Amino acid sequence: MTANAIEIRGLRKTYGGTRGSPEKEALKGVDLDIPAGSVFGLLGPNGAGKSTLINILAGLVLKTAGRVNIWGFDQDVNPRQSRAAIGVMPQELNLDPFFTPRAALEVQAGLYGVPKSQRRSDEILALVGLEDKAGAYARTLSGGMRRRLLLAKALVHHPHVLVLDEPTAGVDIELRQMLWENVRRLNAEGMTIILTTHYLEEAEQMCDQIAIINHGEVVARDSTENLLAKLDTRSMIIVPDGEVAALPRHDGIEVTRRDGGALALSYSAGKVGAEDVLEAVRSAGIRIRDVRTEQADLEDVFLELTRSR
Repeated sequence: MTANAIEIRGLRKTYGGTRGSPEKEALKGVDLDIPAGSVFGLLGPNGAGKSTLINILAGLVLKTAGRVNIWGFDQDVNPRQSRAAIGVMPQELNLDPFFTPRAALEVQAGLYGVPKSQRRSDEILALVGLEDKAGAYARTLSGGMRRRLLLAKALVHHPHVLVLDEPTAGVDIELRQMLWENVRRLNAEGMTIILTTHYLEEAEQMCDQIAIINHGEVVARDSTENLLAKLDTRSMIIVPDGEVAALPRHDGIEVTRRDGGALALSYSAGKVGAEDVLEAVRSAGIRIRDVRTEQADLEDVFLELTRSR
């Protein structure tokens, strides 16, 4: 096993192009390495190509060109082994309503060729908090419980890589906390986690590394820390002690008013120092009652990287 759980080279996927319909290139030569043992964020706007990439990894969509290697297995040379190395929790609630959770896991394990002696359906149901619903029909489960069952189904064959496709979209706080507790536990045991989410604060808190996809191309791929560092924009929030007659002026500083009379002074940390900002405030005759600073977050990075493309 190499240091990467997944290696992707030159991955392309084109839809359409028959009977007069125009071609749509969903993936445009994607190169991507996902380190083993990481929690890896795969982010991008709607239609960026995330779902296509995940479906190719899961073996549900055939690629047009390129190479995909999962846990050391080439998808073209060893399709069964590569598919067995990955589990996917889909965004859609695709469950058989007439199966109980235990039966659903047993069937899923059988599809992956897991011997009965190695199946751990009840253990997995306990992990996701469904042990008391093991014999209930899936159609009687709440939406949150069905999402837990999707996670359980993705784990039945002991995958090395777990893909979570928008796992917390539309779920309540309790389920979200349960999901992340399980993710941390599985990752601590050595499982590689790939996460797609629209909740950027989740990615910022959970992911070691992040790739951002836009229009079928990887526009950024780095550690979460380094991505945040790429935007050196800072804001100093000044709460004046009294009315402000004139706004501060200084090259490289943009001043805006906020609710409650506060002033936000935005600047590039690489060009303007904090002392310059304070000096501009003092020169404007403003007395400071309170001051704090704000830094860019992952949402700022995401918008910066996808806005102009």
